[in-house]
Amino acid sequence: MPHALPAEAATRRAAPLQASAAPSAPAYTLPDLVCFAHLHWDFVWQRPQHLLSRFAQHGRVFYVEDAFFHPDQVAPHLEVKERKHGLRVVVAHLPAGLGEAEADHVQAELLSQYFAQQGIEKYVFWYYTPMALNKSRHFRPVLTVYDCMDELAAFKFAPPELRQREQELFERADLVFTGGMTLYEAKREQHADAHAFPSSIDKAHFGQARGNMAEPADQAGIAHPRIGFFGVVDERLDIELLGQLAASYPAWQFVIIGPVVKIDPATLPRPANVHYLGSKDYQELPAYLSGWDVATLLFADNESTKFISPTKTPEYLAAGNPVVSTPIRDVVRPYGDLDLVQIAADAGAFGQAIEIALTQRADADWRQRTDAYLATISWDQTWQHMVGLMQARLAAKAPVPRAIASAKTAAV
Repeated sequence: MPHALPAEAATRRAAPLQASAAPSAPAYTLPDLVCFAHLHWDFVWQRPQHLLSRFAQHGRVFYVEDAFFHPDQVAPHLEVKERKHGLRVVVAHLPAGLGEAEADHVQAELLSQYFAQQGIEKYVFWYYTPMALNKSRHFRPVLTVYDCMDELAAFKFAPPELRQREQELFERADLVFTGGMTLYEAKREQHADAHAFPSSIDKAHFGQARGNMAEPADQAGIAHPRIGFFGVVDERLDIELLGQLAASYPAWQFVIIGPVVKIDPATLPRPANVHYLGSKDYQELPAYLSGWDVATLLFADNESTKFISPTKTPEYLAAGNPVVSTPIRDVVRPYGDLDLVQIAADAGAFGQAIEIALTQRADADWRQRTDAYLATISWDQTWQHMVGLMQARLAAKAPVPRAIASAKTAAV
């Protein structure tokens, strides 16, 4: 059975978080949007899903994933899966053994046929990975956007040619968006029309954690205090720090939610007070966060974390959880600087910060300042700002009507 919470537990939940009103925006006038992504739509709900699901409410969106290669000699074909708001996930199925150039050529042919079948004639290309250029280079989009959400070249198993492809994408892109300020500071030197769009939140969704939610069965039996983390468990997670904390504080229960990828699961620390609950659907997350005492950003200090802007930072806060993070630059700025998130660089400091965070829910000033900051951001606002930039860029590229051009010439 779970241990009893401290006396202040009855009042420890923050007040419900009110979603701020989205700013008014001009009428949506964008053509079809075709996105090329390295992330599977059904994997983890994050930045691409937040943004593209909003585009899909106003126009056709086609989400093109990396090809799936079959060990048998399958005939090349496209699989199209419909998702919420009519968004279509497009996946090429190819036989294994194709060289890279041939695979890209086959995918380009399949996409050309699909465009013709669907009447996709005027379209925006939206890239998450420069590696998609080889299968899309021959198309002629009316606008090209590179939403650079991560420094992919720094990730484990990144293709060696990724940096070269990114340079080509910079040359082709009309607009570059970045997933954080640190990434923006690096990419603005490479593109004249770059814009920072740090991670945002769906306040209404994560704000559910501030109410009374049913305890998920696989978390209900875990004692308090619970120290939580959700996200992809990969080379960015500081497993050494996790192990040190678990050993130093055996009464604390560390709850880790998320899929394990790119690292050997056998390398993860597995003392009795570390609980790996696996992947959870986005809709389930508030119920888990509702039962945590402190949320953490247990990120390692390495090349793969230098430019990250964790979406989970504002999501944790929107759920009402005090947060402790390693010194990730886009967490320090603004959350650490505003004293909304505690920053700690090693196991000793991190443990002390968690001890403070365990009492932080009773701090009315912290709750007020946190909610005041969260009221300034939302995925709706981010998306609408992006749409405004895209529409303005399209308008600037549009040819001047002949009658207007003739009038201007006559005036001169």
